Amino acid sequence: MEERGWTSKVQLEAMDIEGIDVAVVYPSRGLFALTIPAMDPPLAAAMARAYNAWLYEFCQENPERLLAAGMISPFDVGDAVAEARRCVRQFGFRGVFLRPNEVNGRNWHDPYYEPLWAELEELEVPLGFHEGSGSQLRQVGEQFGANTLLKHVYSHPGEQMLAVGAFCAGGILERHPRLRVAFLEGNCGWVPFLLWRMDEHAEWLGDVYARDLTMAPSAYFKRQCFVSVECDEEPVRHVIEAIGDDRIVFSTDFPHGDSKFPRAVESFLQLPISEQSKKKILWDNCAAYYGLPA
Repeated sequence: MEERGWTSKVQLEAMDIEGIDVAVVYPSRGLFALTIPAMDPPLAAAMARAYNAWLYEFCQENPERLLAAGMISPFDVGDAVAEARRCVRQFGFRGVFLRPNEVNGRNWHDPYYEPLWAELEELEVPLGFHEGSGSQLRQVGEQFGANTLLKHVYSHPGEQMLAVGAFCAGGILERHPRLRVAFLEGNCGWVPFLLWRMDEHAEWLGDVYARDLTMAPSAYFKRQCFVSVECDEEPVRHVIEAIGDDRIVFSTDFPHGDSKFPRAVESFLQLPISEQSKKKILWDNCAAYYGLPA
């Protein structure tokens, strides 16, 4: 679920309409707050702190149903570590999020970010990557300029695929075997192809470029990663066939223009997958990712 400037009561009413018991709140406008290149790190950290303080209050309307994923700033890894700790220990947030776009010329598997991955692992809190449709940071799809159709087609899954590569083939999950990572709001149909291609390249070039890996990249994904499915995403059946149904979580994308509200859950229940898979995707896998009771 998402916020877009309305009250938590409206959020809860929308959940009731959809038949959703619990939602984890990610931002809409907040996704664009930290997307300016060379942003002043103290300013970025202050914006994250302010957003998280607001989000905590937003969820207090019904903290059993409204859960939070906190904003952390990638412009200074020390700030990100400190705010992740604050989100979990002071606010009780269930996760933190980043956008997948590269910041300050550093890919996510750069050693600079190691303290953050270690802290999230220690806190036992998951990391969610959530893309947006625009960014002043470098973004896949920007070559399409003002053509929102083409930019939106490529930006979300393209950026998520790059992040998956850094975590699964770049060695992050080898070094942090207890870290949970999700790639959200970018569809899931691309997962089988990408995992196959990473495995094929690791077999071909891994002795030079992936010496630290002890498993195929796809094995790290199946052990530690999650990906979200949209309510009408029929290709999910191919994802289940390729990697099983343990690593897929449900997203409504409410209240964005491509959301199917108020029939998102109804649409999902019509997908050509088993009832067991539907149950796991709607609750069990989400509970496993966020550390909720099964």
